[in-house]
Amino acid sequence: MHEHDHATKLVRMQEKGQVTLPADVHRRLGLKKGDVVAVTETEDGVLISPQKVVALKALDRIGEVLRSQGASLDELMEAGREIRGEIVKEKYGLDPDAGPTA
Repeated sequence: MHEHDHATKLVRMQEKGQVTLPADVHRRLGLKKGDVVAVTETEDGVLISPQKVVALKALDRIGEVLRSQGASLDELMEAGREIRGEIVKEKYGLDPDAGPTA
């Protein structure tokens, strides 16, 4: 990124607290109408982050915690699949491993 890319930009708050991000900012971030962003209050004001960035940071943090506990994200996901399979069997009487019946 270039130095001028981080210049402060002024925008006006609209009705209902809406603000419009400058076009160059939302283009650079790949944001489109309807995309979800995270709004985080900081000591200095408000930080608006693309949701995919927030999700990736959360996954990184989960990975760190799992590694510190001697586990991996893959192991956690596999355990989740097994638990979901058990719930489906109990609640609906279906065997998710059996596949569809025609």
